Amino acid sequence: GKINRGVAILGETLFMGTLDAKLVAIDAKSGNKRWSVDVGDPGQGHSITGAPLIVKDMVITGIAGGEYGIRGFIDAYDAETGVRRWRKHTIPATGERGNDTWEGDSWKVGGAPTWMTGSFDPELNLLYWGVGNPGPDWNGEVREGDNLYSDCVLAMDPDTGDIKWHFQFTPHDVHDWDACQIPVLVDTEYQGSKRKLLLWGNRNAFYYVLDRETGKYLHATNFAKQTWAQGIDADGHPIRVPNMLPSKEGVVVFPDVSGAANWWSPTYSPMTNLFYLMAFDGSGKYFIGEDPEYIPGRPFLGGTGTSSEFEEMPESSFVSAVRALDPETGERRWQYEVETKSTSGLVSTAGNLVFGGSRKGGFFALDAT
Repeated sequence: GKINRGVAILGETLFMGTLDAKLVAIDAKSGNKRWSVDVGDPGQGHSITGAPLIVKDMVITGIAGGEYGIRGFIDAYDAETGVRRWRKHTIPATGERGNDTWEGDSWKVGGAPTWMTGSFDPELNLLYWGVGNPGPDWNGEVREGDNLYSDCVLAMDPDTGDIKWHFQFTPHDVHDWDACQIPVLVDTEYQGSKRKLLLWGNRNAFYYVLDRETGKYLHATNFAKQTWAQGIDADGHPIRVPNMLPSKEGVVVFPDVSGAANWWSPTYSPMTNLFYLMAFDGSGKYFIGEDPEYIPGRPFLGGTGTSSEFEEMPESSFVSAVRALDPETGERRWQYEVETKSTSGLVSTAGNLVFGGSRKGGFFALDAT
């Protein structure tokens, strides 16, 4: 992707990922480069599009390239020297737990990128990071299985990279619904007890509540229009609607390929105890292609997924809206419609406001209550 979503700073050093997969440390006063390391190989399809995250004395970065047959990973680097402390791949290799969720050798080119920034809980000493789609995107017939850890949130020990727990939102994803949303960490009442929660408005149109200490699934409900799942079962697994997989003729499914939510930030207000996100009700058309040949650095897609904004449908058919959800149940408390399709993040403030933006440059403030 030809996108940069931000930088990180520690002391007087600025850290930035580049489109040719380097991590660069820059003196914030002079602009001079302090160090630079090669995180990945752009010739293989690697790039860095998310902001790094500072954890203690480390710089944590993910990698993009899920449409190029990479094998995703998360890296930690010493902030002072640039020496890599650890790397954790997001697809288990042969002999590792979870490798049996990939057919044959499909894990070697299975995607599962980490192109957005995670969140850190210093009290629990846990790093939370979202993982993107498996590859090839729309042809799941060549990678049968749940395809761990694609479309997961990983809870990791930031000192070692060890995975403490995981939760998969969309097993065997064939709609490109990356779980690269922002993990929102909230301490609040849940069913009468104080709990450490992880709140997640997923690209697949479902809102999830997890216990962020243990990874236990607590609740899910759809926050936007979706037609691919009858619901979520007691263990957090989707109950799929038949005949919603990509086909040669094309299948129309809600949400579209860019999802009911995506990388733009949601927000939580402890004043109102509400979770806010920019949601989208829109469909896409999904086509399966021939078995793709993996060529390093070339797109590895296995079909096509179209976004509703390119479909021949009136814009009024679809809705973009700020939605305020009860964090415990996901029940919608209110919504504020904006022009489709807004990709604006949101921020809530102690002034009891929620700020956001619209597609054509509008900036608005909403009463958070």
